[in-house]
Amino acid sequence: MSVPINALTEDFAVAPQLAPEDMQAVADAGFRSVIINRPDMEGGPDQPLSSEVMAAAHVAGLEVVYQPVVSGAMTADDVVLFAKNLKSLPAPVLAFCRTGTRCTYLFQAASAL
Repeated sequence: MSVPINALTEDFAVAPQLAPEDMQAVADAGFRSVIINRPDMEGGPDQPLSSEVMAAAHVAGLEVVYQPVVSGAMTADDVVLFAKNLKSLPAPVLAFCRTGTRCTYLFQAASAL
């Protein structure tokens, strides 16, 4: 996997945009779950669709949740749902968006709940 992973804790890390072909490497790196925070088509037609990433994640044996959050428009509901996802998904969890920053902010806000 050529995408940099930034571990924030032992059980949670963030990454920039991942593709279907990255999902086996995510599983091989020891992650058990993936949260997709980037809305479909945010990056235009070259961005992999969440459904494609989710299908590849399932093949790789990962749990996966699509929780799109608009960049710069994170809501309290987004934070609450992210916290619920973190509690319900098997750890360690890898979340991704365009750069990983949005996921980092969601994690920080969810950790404060």
